[in-house]
Amino acid sequence: MNPYMTARAQQTTYTGTLQVNVVSAENNFPIENAEISISYKGDPESATLEELVTDSSGQTQDVNLAAPPLDLSLTPGLVQPYSEYTLMVSAQGFEPVAISGTEILPDTIALQPVRMTPIVDAVSPDVPIVIPDHTLYGDYPPKIAEAEVKTVAETGEIVLSQVVVPQTIVVHDGVPTDPTAPNYYVPYGDYIKNVASSEIYATWPRETIIANVLAIMSFTLNRVYTEWYRNQGYDFTITSSTAFDHKWIYGRNIYESISQVVDEIFNSYLSRPGIRQPILTQYCDGQRVRCPNWMSQWGSCDLGEQGYTAIQILRSFYGSDMYINTAEQVAGIPSSFPGYDLTIGASGDKVQQVQEQLDTIAGVYTAIPRITADGIYGQETAEAVRQFQTIFNLPVTGVIDFATWYRISHIYVGITRIAEYS
Repeated sequence: MNPYMTARAQQTTYTGTLQVNVVSAENNFPIENAEISISYKGDPESATLEELVTDSSGQTQDVNLAAPPLDLSLTPGLVQPYSEYTLMVSAQGFEPVAISGTEILPDTIALQPVRMTPIVDAVSPDVPIVIPDHTLYGDYPPKIAEAEVKTVAETGEIVLSQVVVPQTIVVHDGVPTDPTAPNYYVPYGDYIKNVASSEIYATWPRETIIANVLAIMSFTLNRVYTEWYRNQGYDFTITSSTAFDHKWIYGRNIYESISQVVDEIFNSYLSRPGIRQPILTQYCDGQRVRCPNWMSQWGSCDLGEQGYTAIQILRSFYGSDMYINTAEQVAGIPSSFPGYDLTIGASGDKVQQVQEQLDTIAGVYTAIPRITADGIYGQETAEAVRQFQTIFNLPVTGVIDFATWYRISHIYVGITRIAEYS
């Protein structure tokens, strides 16, 4: 870390919040009593700043860490607007994990996921996770321009008849032609949260975050819908190269404000009249790289601060005929959202289905009270929902809305291994 920034972070009164979430890579179960030590990145002589221990949900308590002034992340500049920390994670029976570069922004909650591998007879080398610079601060290649609507060959092999939110995104961690780059299998929502946390700042206005998340999701769903890379003979959905796609960073932290937006709108994308496929919404930072007719990320921040809504921001860059659409299908879930919130007094099959999923999750996340799947939404169900929302960083309401329904489905699928996440 830049020593100037270290000193600045130590002297400033600005702080950001960090929560660490630790699960087993084997079964996605939370790991209790994992020990985490936090220090400044790049300063091996520095003392440990914090020592944390995970609870039964695999989570640490929130900890406040020094961060640079807020205005640095709201306007373009040369000074790094976030502080960086190193995390050392250990737990009995698991390989230790080292993470270098967890990014803390002021007045935001950073969520650092950690997946730990059980120790086997042949101990693998301890390879640290290194989180590189944020794309708005670091030096990355600009997007190579493409047509926003793809010509689809009538071969019978491609494309989907409708837009489907996939269960998993296969991310090629390099340029398309690099055969040595690994492929990672990432749940769709987790992929979008990672990219958005890598490409915009969580301190930006909420409507700006929504606009950028919509652009990221629409671009990604275009790759899915047209099977862009698979039709070129590749075995992945998308790459992590900014020249071709978006920046996805293995092991990076995400931010609560971005996570909640993705949970609320993850089945949305951008459309133009008469065009079936999601629009390939390309963008640039608008400062180092200019991109007429594409969205400028810093420009979107400015418009959000002026009070523009997400769709107004998007239309300012992409034109007045851009609108928000909704995917008809979400793949890999036990049951789709009923279309209305479930709360105390609700009853029926949908209530029973979600109660069964919640009770299964409660068997693993023991802070959630066990409930009877009787199809009646009473106080016990509402309390279980509140505990679930607390653990998984959702607004705590006790009501199962769209975001809570699909997060329950996501966690249920993960711990029951209905789907295999690699």
